[in-house]
Amino acid sequence: MKFSQVFTAPNQLTLLRMVFVPFIVIHLVDGHYLWALILFVVAGFSDGLDGLLARRLHQQTLLGQYLDPIADKLLLSTLFLVLSILHKIPWKFTVLVFSRDISILAASAVLFAIAGLRNFRPSIFGKANTFSQISAVFFVLLLEVKTVRWIWIARTMFLRATFIFTIVSALHYVILVQRRLREHTHALPSAPTRSS
Repeated sequence: MKFSQVFTAPNQLTLLRMVFVPFIVIHLVDGHYLWALILFVVAGFSDGLDGLLARRLHQQTLLGQYLDPIADKLLLSTLFLVLSILHKIPWKFTVLVFSRDISILAASAVLFAIAGLRNFRPSIFGKANTFSQISAVFFVLLLEVKTVRWIWIARTMFLRATFIFTIVSALHYVILVQRRLREHTHALPSAPTRSS
């Protein structure tokens, strides 16, 4: 992997999104929910922009393929954790989100170590889960800025969607891993039989 990949515009935006995380947390801890919400929206905008730039500028890199989901997980997992500590998101959602992410990370590491398997592209369920998490955090923060019933309803709906899609995407990942392992096993050359 070339070090120059770090300096592409999409990867710089992804790194900037990671830099936002501690500042969002600081504003949350200080009770400045409006500023936390603004930074979160900017971070979300940069998430969409880096993918667009990568395609338009033909700067899709191996580093970017790994860095982008890492930045997303860092942002969302951190905010779920902090908002649960602040009693804004029930712990059951955060525990489920962390359990799924840690399990997938561990399984990916093991599969890469023992079979060299990688390049697990996000499924439609994984993308739906990410969208639900982003929306849930957005409406949780918005509810702290403006207490309106429809915002509370949207917050509740997306938290429940996160719960469902976290489970569904985890089960789908298990099925995908089993399929990849079977394909890998069948692709291995069979050992030659010894003639008598």
